[in-house]
Amino acid sequence: MYLFVLSIAVIIRIFSNSLANVFQKKLAMRVFSPFCVNALTYFVLSAVCIPLILFSGSIELSQSFWTNSLIVGILGALGNGFLIKALEKGELSVLGPINAYKAVVGLVFGVFLLKELPNIAAVSGMVLIIAGSYFVLDTLEEKFSFSLLKNKQIQYRFLALLFSAAEAVFIKKVILASSVLYAFVSWCFFGALFSLVLAKISGIHFSKELSGLKMPYAIRYLLCIVICAGLMQYATNFVFERMNVAYALSLFQLSSIVSVLFGFGIFKEKDIRKKLLGTSIMILGAVLIILYN
Repeated sequence: MYLFVLSIAVIIRIFSNSLANVFQKKLAMRVFSPFCVNALTYFVLSAVCIPLILFSGSIELSQSFWTNSLIVGILGALGNGFLIKALEKGELSVLGPINAYKAVVGLVFGVFLLKELPNIAAVSGMVLIIAGSYFVLDTLEEKFSFSLLKNKQIQYRFLALLFSAAEAVFIKKVILASSVLYAFVSWCFFGALFSLVLAKISGIHFSKELSGLKMPYAIRYLLCIVICAGLMQYATNFVFERMNVAYALSLFQLSSIVSVLFGFGIFKEKDIRKKLLGTSIMILGAVLIILYN
């Protein structure tokens, strides 16, 4: 029963993440700027959290909870903001698989911050992820080359990956200092605070942006993003509470295949076979990293 519930949570996380990306891309392409989409998502989720807090049992929250929640808020706002920025003009079937590099980033953090040296299986996993990304990124105009780093969408996606990989570590710390529910609520409230700061720094004029809500599909897309983002984060917290973060991050890479299929089916993106091949190789690399841990 335990494994069944955990498996369901992983599946919910995988599909809700990819669906959120689809609606984020649609909304950023047609209505709002990416950082406005980011802020609105956090603010609506924060409003939903108010009754959750009122009707949940109170617990004593430590200094560790508040400190790590603050860090999660900063990293989450930056990570989600840059992700939506990347999705605005980038291909979902390319940007989704790049997320598999998160497993590599996690190992690098382990080497420098925790002095955890990878073994042959982990190094092999990293090599497979890089090799698989060749097939995915080679479908772009710049091909798999250093000139690819000049692509703004790729830059934004790697920034999002870096911030979200670091965020995962601190989310785990918040969960250990409180609960899955309180970690979710703090993620929403602190994310709302710092996404607003990020939007202001980016020069977003909310009065002008919110006029986009008059569009008939805007509220529908926004609600879909909020539902998917809420399910994704709560499922993430649920899995993090019960599993090593490195294991979970690697399992979540299964969403790469879903993103490639959505990119092909919804946005009519090309080179589906090459992207699926590359994504499958990257997932195999993530599995090897799970075995290392």
